[in-house]
Amino acid sequence: MSDMLVKLYDLPEYAPLLATLEKEHAITIRPLIAAEKHLVENFARDKFSPYWGSEVSIACSHQPIGCFIAVHDNHIVGFACINATMKGFFGPTGVLPEYRGKNIGAALCLYSMHKLKEQGYGYGIIGGVGPKEFYAKIVGATEILDSTPGVYKGLIRVK
Repeated sequence: MSDMLVKLYDLPEYAPLLATLEKEHAITIRPLIAAEKHLVENFARDKFSPYWGSEVSIACSHQPIGCFIAVHDNHIVGFACINATMKGFFGPTGVLPEYRGKNIGAALCLYSMHKLKEQGYGYGIIGGVGPKEFYAKIVGATEILDSTPGVYKGLIRVK
């Protein structure tokens, strides 16, 4: 899975998408609060991957916190991180299967990319991308040639 590059200076606005999520589905996107760190770590680890739980922990160790959550009815239904794997990187990100198709992933991605831009980055990297077409559509991401395995080279995998 290759990496993708995003021009942060050419992003669509995220406010309309967040407003639609709130109005149509009662879902909010926001930075997590430090006291919620353990909840989001567990969510990422248990619902997606132990590696992702570790990356949530790193994203939460920065100021400002680099982890954002989608909340419905006081429950986490999705998350996204920035500056976890490497500085300027987006990911990991995940949305519960039963909440997919509501643009939560798109909102988390777009919101996160704007946060990278606010921190002074000109470009963002989406590491180890699965759905290339999704990221191309949402944030205009383009594939970085010869980026597999990229920064993940030598990652220890548990068997």
